[in-house]
Amino acid sequence: MQRINYQDIPAGMFDNLMEMENFINKSSLDFNLLELIRLRVSQKNGCAYCVDMHHKELKHINETDLRLSSLCVWEETNYFNDKEVAALRFTDKLTNLSRGPIPEEVYDPLLAFFTKEEICYLTLAISQINTWTRLMKTFRFIPGQYKVQTHEKAID
Repeated sequence: MQRINYQDIPAGMFDNLMEMENFINKSSLDFNLLELIRLRVSQKNGCAYCVDMHHKELKHINETDLRLSSLCVWEETNYFNDKEVAALRFTDKLTNLSRGPIPEEVYDPLLAFFTKEEICYLTLAISQINTWTRLMKTFRFIPGQYKVQTHEKAID
């Protein structure tokens, strides 16, 4: 049962979070990669609402069923390219933080595929979806009702 309704949320809270989403979506990071990361974090955090949302977003942008069904076991497959693997490894590590810093063996492979600026965006994107999953798990928004909106990468 839903604990907190959309109407109960403080004015501006979701608007400000969406501004950050738009900021991330306007970055040089590929939207498909961002959605893979968002789905992976949602899986790791067990957020049914977010899994539903990002699965639908990925289907909308023509992600394959094979990759979608295998994302939860990405390390055991060869369905993801080296860039995606580096990002997914970083995603998993940043989502399940330990007391120490992100190890070099997780960070260094990112440098082969991403600029330092893009690593900043990647870190922010992972942190942002972790925020969303924590909100949804607390609020208990009901999964299954999400409808995909048309996304266009903004050009400034």
